[in-house]
Amino acid sequence: MSYFITGTDTGVGKTLVSCALLHAFAAQDKRVVGFKPVAAGCDENDRNDDAERLRAASNVLATYGQINPYCFVPPIAPHLAARHSGVRIELSRILTSFNELVTQADEVIVEGAGGFLVPLNEKQDSADLARELALPIIVVVGMRLGCINHALLTTRAIDNGGLICAGWIANVLDEKMPALQENIEALKQRIAAPLLGVVPYQMETDAKAVASMLDISLLEKGAQFDQPV
Repeated sequence: MSYFITGTDTGVGKTLVSCALLHAFAAQDKRVVGFKPVAAGCDENDRNDDAERLRAASNVLATYGQINPYCFVPPIAPHLAARHSGVRIELSRILTSFNELVTQADEVIVEGAGGFLVPLNEKQDSADLARELALPIIVVVGMRLGCINHALLTTRAIDNGGLICAGWIANVLDEKMPALQENIEALKQRIAAPLLGVVPYQMETDAKAVASMLDISLLEKGAQFDQPV
């Protein structure tokens, strides 16, 4: 089964977690590939660092264009980056790339852009993309002040959209966050889907090390939940 990775905000560790999931599934002898449908913030060669990291963590050989069909230079909201580039993000093009990857891999890890409701064009957002892909969702919660509200709003949006939250991951962004464990416990009480792991604060991120911190066996349990609290 493939998964859609979203976050409580931009910069909360979606790429780190997505790469870690690729390593975790690869350790089970599965064919895995990362997919970054939309990226804003590309180099002079039209390559995005997050997409390149996903590609490097995959064990399925795919072209860069398959892994990242939409790549824009300005590091701004995707719909604005597309508009500035004279492009409209079409979900149909993303679905075509996804369906190509599905034929090559056992697990496709799809990393969304920004938060769950970030716009992709004038009418559709990341939630619409997740719905079109029909994938269970894993939420990366950036553990810092305000994370409870952000996490519960995200899981409520998933629920209201008729989608399944298969699990969530706590990624510690604030090394000195007060009451860290109490915040994690508060979220565990309020999110029906299982906590897949807690990623401690890291100065230098290591996706392979993070893979060992995740219990992906709990994803089967998470798939049973279709009504997050």
